Amino acid sequence: MTTDTPARLLQLLSLLQTPREWPGSELSERLRVSRRTVRRDIGRLRELGYPVQATMGADGGYRLVAGKAMPPLVLDDEEAVAIAVGLRAGAGHAVEGIEEASVRALAKLEQVLPSGLRRQVSTLQAATIPLTSGDGATIDPRTLTVMAGAATGQERLRFAYRSGDGSRTRRLVEPHRLVSTGRRWYLVAYDLDRDAWRTFRVDRVSEPFATGARFTPRGLPSGDAAEFIRHSMKRLQPQYRVVATFDAPAEFVAARLPGSLGTPEPVGGDDGRCRLDVTATDSVEWLGLRLALVDCEFTVSEPQELVDYLAELGGRLTRATAPREQENSRGTRNSREQ
Repeated sequence: MTTDTPARLLQLLSLLQTPREWPGSELSERLRVSRRTVRRDIGRLRELGYPVQATMGADGGYRLVAGKAMPPLVLDDEEAVAIAVGLRAGAGHAVEGIEEASVRALAKLEQVLPSGLRRQVSTLQAATIPLTSGDGATIDPRTLTVMAGAATGQERLRFAYRSGDGSRTRRLVEPHRLVSTGRRWYLVAYDLDRDAWRTFRVDRVSEPFATGARFTPRGLPSGDAAEFIRHSMKRLQPQYRVVATFDAPAEFVAARLPGSLGTPEPVGGDDGRCRLDVTATDSVEWLGLRLALVDCEFTVSEPQELVDYLAELGGRLTRATAPREQENSRGTRNSREQ
């Protein structure tokens, strides 16, 4: 039984900030206190300014709703709008370092934003075009918040899904965790129709909604959600050992490579050159383009697939400039004749 009232209030508030309605009996079980104590704690939260709504019935429930003003979160209105806009932008583009905790924070914050502030957030986002590197897929932050809420609230989730070959299906899953790999978001969930654990690319998900049907969480076959994603990617994608030498300092190259490709090291104490030696699961096309975008001379030793692709790409780019060179040559010749 939780006897520490402040700690219990914080735990209760954390549960209520999940976008769902909590039956009094479930709160009583989670907090390991009586229903009478739950009612008293709800009263304390209301006195502190948190807008907790109660529903009538044999087993009444509680939900944290948007009130007339922000609850006391040590944030003013402008700060709340700024944080929500920033979290939406970061979550929508799978910025490296913006992980599941940020999506949960966004789901909680938007749930309690008054309607006026919520409109400000939507207006700012609609009027803003982010400049991104183009490496990751753009995702509607609402998709992430719906998934995060369903996973945290242990609600079954329905959505439409487009597979890699373009086929479309409807899925009913028990969501476990969202995982960001830096360039993409993935959902780890138990697929009820296929009776198996699956990973879903969130940029291929549309029309997600929580069904309201609760489920008892299942244990992953092994490891945590991030490890499960790593194993899934290894099964689906070939692994390459990438060895590349750059005619530029390690700091210069590292600033232009995504963190997922590791950190280059100076070659033999030479500050003017560096080498990248990393195991990657990305396609050779993506790897080739990322290395070329470092904007310096470089040589690839491994893998042979990448060496061949770069040779092919170099030839293609050379041929792409040939028509202009021929046109310039004709222009020079005509000017001489005149």
